[in-house]
Parts: sequence; C-alpha cells; structure tokens
Amino acid sequence: MRKKLYRLDRAGLSSLFDVLKQEGYLVYGPTLCDHAIQWLPLSSLDDLPAGWTTSTAPATYRLLRDSAGSLFHYWTGPDSLKKVLHPARACITHAERDNGSFRIWNETPQPVKRAFFGTRACDLAAVTALDRVLLQDRFEDDIYKANRAAAFFVAVHCTSSAPTCFCASTGTGPQARSCFDIALHERSPQEYLAEPGSASGSAALEKLAAPLAPPEWAKELAESCTHAAAAQQRRIDLNTAPVVISLNFDHPRWDHVAKRCLSCGNCTSVCPTCFCVNFEDHTSLDLQQAERLRLWDSCFSQNFTYIHGGSIRLSPKSRYRHWLSHKLARWQEQFGTSGCVGCGRCIAWCPAGIDITEEIAALQTTTHAAAMTGVSNHGN
Repeated sequence: MRKKLYRLDRAGLSSLFDVLKQEGYLVYGPTLCDHAIQWLPLSSLDDLPAGWTTSTAPATYRLLRDSAGSLFHYWTGPDSLKKVLHPARACITHAERDNGSFRIWNETPQPVKRAFFGTRACDLAAVTALDRVLLQDRFEDDIYKANRAAAFFVAVHCTSSAPTCFCASTGTGPQARSCFDIALHERSPQEYLAEPGSASGSAALEKLAAPLAPPEWAKELAESCTHAAAAQQRRIDLNTAPVVISLNFDHPRWDHVAKRCLSCGNCTSVCPTCFCVNFEDHTSLDLQQAERLRLWDSCFSQNFTYIHGGSIRLSPKSRYRHWLSHKLARWQEQFGTSGCVGCGRCIAWCPAGIDITEEIAALQTTTHAAAMTGVSNHGN
C-alpha cells in the first residue's frame, strides 16, 4: 500500500506544532540566537527563523534576510541535536555533608518527551550514528538513552545545498530517508508536503484532518532533492577513505594542515557525531558540597591523551590526523558506519578554513598516483 502523503498550509503546520505540545512534547527547533540559528525550546511556530537564510563558506557563517519568508530556507548552524541528546554538561554524582555525615548519590537521568521540529537529513543520520555508538555498543550511555527514548523528529527535506554541504557523497541527504516521524517539504511559505515515517507520525497527522497531497508532489520533491545533490561541489569517497588513510600515515599533507590548525576544537564541538567526554570533580569553597560533572571533550586538546608521564599526541599534526582518521576510517572499522554525515559544519566553523574534503582528496590523489607507480607513502 502506498504511504499517505498530506497537504498542510501554514495553519496546518501550526496545528501540528500544537498537537505535539498537547501530547506533552517539549518542542525544540531552529531559532535566531546570538547571530546564528540554534536549537532551542520553542513556544510556537512563530519562533522559527521565518524570513532568514544563511551564507556559509570555509571559516564563514552569516545570517541574511530572505525576502521569500520561508521557515526553513537556511542551512545548518553551529548546533545539532547532539546539543540536547548528548549534552555538553551533565551532573553524574552529588555529595554533601549533612549533620556530621557524608551523603553521596548518583543522578538518575529521567526521560523527557522532546520533539525536534525542522531536523535536516544529515542530522538524522548523525542521530543514527550516535545511536550505534551510545546505545548499540557494549555499554549504553544512560544520559543519551533517557534523552533519546521519547524523541519525536519532524524532518525537513533539503531542496537546496549550502556551499559547504557534501551529504550526497556520504549518502545522508539531501532527502531524509529514515529516522523521522514526519518529514516536511516546504513548497512555499504557505504550503507543505507532510510524509509520515512512523505510527506516531501518522497518528499526529491524522489528528489534523489534513487533506491528501497530490501524487505529483512526491515526484517534485524527489526532483528538487536530486538537483540539490547535483549542486554540491564537495564530496568524500567513504569507500576508499579507510585504505587511503592507512597508506598515508606519514604523508607530508599532515604537516601542511598542522601549520594552519589552531587545535581549538571547533570542529569537534560543532560536529553532530563527536561524542568524547571527560569527567571533572568540583567542590564548594566551604567543602560542604561536591559534584562530578561529565563534559564534552575534544581530541584536539593536549590533555585528551594525558596519562602518567604526559600526553601521547603532543603536536597539532598528530591530533588532526587522529581526528580525521577516526572520523573517516576507524569509525567504520569500529562501528560499521562513517563518523561523518557531510553536514559541512567543521568547514564553516574552522577559523582557519580547513576543509575535510580537501584534505582527504589530497591524500586520495597521492594514493592513486602511488598505486599507478607502485610507490607507497606508508612508513616514509
């Protein structure tokens, strides 16, 4: 049986928002904050960035006015769903003195019903990647599990691509294919195609009593997403990346990028799949209370690999090589999927304008030339 596709106007979209709130969801969505589009709790559809778009390039992100008045005519900002599902700061344990005794108790994360309104295909792919790491590996992450358990995703298909996008080559966009409850296609600021992706999504759309969409709208969506994919100038070959990286451990390209890399960790902060954390203990000045915090960490920090005697990766070269190798190669070996979803955030938010697609392409070009001449860069 063919899946039902629904037609929503702006009022219908607002009604969908209201239905989610009535069902107890705390609705998150993209909104304007601090000169960027960020994921924050929304009170109504009016909080979405209507009439705004973005301009991105290496080391560049700008908000621009959009005369069309569209709700979703923008590209990814510094935030992703990782900000909410795998928060940057979480309290693990509390301790306090109480009438001469000492009490310690663990924080038990509680599930919260959250709906994410306006999720892009690349970010849905990032959630799938985090699911694999934090839920489906040897150990479950209790905080992520609680935040993920009741999540409801309203996706938005991308019918245009930013200059920094390369999701077509990673197979994660521009069209959302899975992991959503409802997917929207913004045909105009007043007209939307709504596709259910789960039983919960179907039930929510049925409550709206929305009319069915014309069959040709689905074809129009597919064509628009195909054009968006074809417009992307950047790409990564994930199939060859593991071999290329393994063969080029001592490639001079690592020195080239190290001269530019600031080891600031921006790329790991904005990456929707980077999941590394550290733990810190904080004690009050009166020594009456203490807490253990879990905080985001970055492999670009020198302390990230600190063990007795010092850190293992002392140079920017070794830290960048580790990050790119893990993202494109080791992740595939460990989890069976790539750690990169082609969102392009690391390109836009790197202050030095380092481009992950450019770096891997340089290694691939050399590897291809070496293969043709029978020469390898490994171990030189």
